[in-house]
Amino acid sequence: MMDDPIVEEVRKHRQAHTAKYNNDLKAICAALKIREQQSSRKVVNRAPRLLLKKVS
Repeated sequence: MMDDPIVEEVRKHRQAHTAKYNNDLKAICAALKIREQQSSRKVVNRAPRLLLKKVS
């Protein structure tokens, strides 16, 4: 498998980001929620769509 420098850079930044939150997924999600609330951008929360039953 070839080493891709872009993939390696993304992994390095991801590892640094998770280390910032002690590799705690709940802490990362909480920080993202806070950032989402502080943002001036509109947040879209779509409800799941119901699938119709197949008709034979």
